[in-house]
Amino acid sequence: MTTLFDPLHLGALELPNRVLMAPMTRNRAPDTVPTPLMAVYYAQRAEAGLIITEATQVSPQGVGYPATPGIHTEAQVSGWRRVTQAVHDAGGRIFCQLWHVGRISHPDLQPDGALPVAPSAVRPQGEAFTPQGPKPFVTPRALEADEIPGVIEQFARAAENARRAGFDGVEIHAANGYLIDQFLRDGSNRRTDAWGGPPERRARLLVEVTAAVVEVWGGGRVGVRLSPLNPFNDMRDSNPEATFLCPVRALQRFGLAYLHVTEAGAETPGAAGPAFDLAVLRRAWRGVYVANGGYDPARAAEAVGEGRADAVAFGRLFLANPDLVTRLRLGAPLNEPDPATFYGGGERGYTDYPTLEAAGGGAPADPAG
Repeated sequence: MTTLFDPLHLGALELPNRVLMAPMTRNRAPDTVPTPLMAVYYAQRAEAGLIITEATQVSPQGVGYPATPGIHTEAQVSGWRRVTQAVHDAGGRIFCQLWHVGRISHPDLQPDGALPVAPSAVRPQGEAFTPQGPKPFVTPRALEADEIPGVIEQFARAAENARRAGFDGVEIHAANGYLIDQFLRDGSNRRTDAWGGPPERRARLLVEVTAAVVEVWGGGRVGVRLSPLNPFNDMRDSNPEATFLCPVRALQRFGLAYLHVTEAGAETPGAAGPAFDLAVLRRAWRGVYVANGGYDPARAAEAVGEGRADAVAFGRLFLANPDLVTRLRLGAPLNEPDPATFYGGGERGYTDYPTLEAAGGGAPADPAG
């Protein structure tokens, strides 16, 4: 039976294990530039089969939160190069998650105080996190059809910048209520042109972004993340099974490294629209399938052992346990994450979680997993 610690052929990479580090926003990049402290943080977790970085904006228009990193300036590329070098020196592999937040922004975060953009002028419920504190979301501006190729180009340039920064590949963020997800779901996409309406047209942005990114990287170094049931950021869809089967099937032709599906929302059936069994996506996808969403070690081992996933991406457990692979392999106790230090700040709750070796609890971590 396959275990979490078996190697995995993932696109162009050979992973030493199936314990992946999920993308986690940490808000520790002042002025959007990755810092030396971020290099320490990611290198500490290099025993992961693959690290997927925190969401990284592809352009100034894509910014939705303070102190999140970008990949669209030379300073950002240089900052990320320090991170990738540190991870590689520690024996790890790292993908950059490419991100445009769309309507989940605010004029306070946009160039020249502009309105955020979206598929349609539909204001989400909730608040934006601005440098001045929480403020209600505004009604976004619907992208004109002739602007959308420019958004695709933002992802293509970011992909090229990620390559120059030394990443091993990229993940396209098409989940959690951000721009590509906003195009996918009919609760946020009310368009009647070639970018809206039936699922095939709503999936067009994701498909064309993927084509542009694969042109830069080749399919074997590109992943895509989806969140079919997640109501986060006021998302919903009238038929999520049909909506998400459409892009999953359309993406097959690119020979992608993996499909990354977060199960967030499955615990609150119907919150984002009619519930459906995510196993249908697993069956429809012919490549590597990565599961995510509150997995504990036992459930992750079961999912991989039974073939319901090829790998599992852990978030909070990796946040608090830099040597998570070693701890899981040994069945060792896990550090508890501190929610008060998740977003913003410095070393505390970021790079000071002890390894098992430092805590006097076992063998040193094996950087190769």
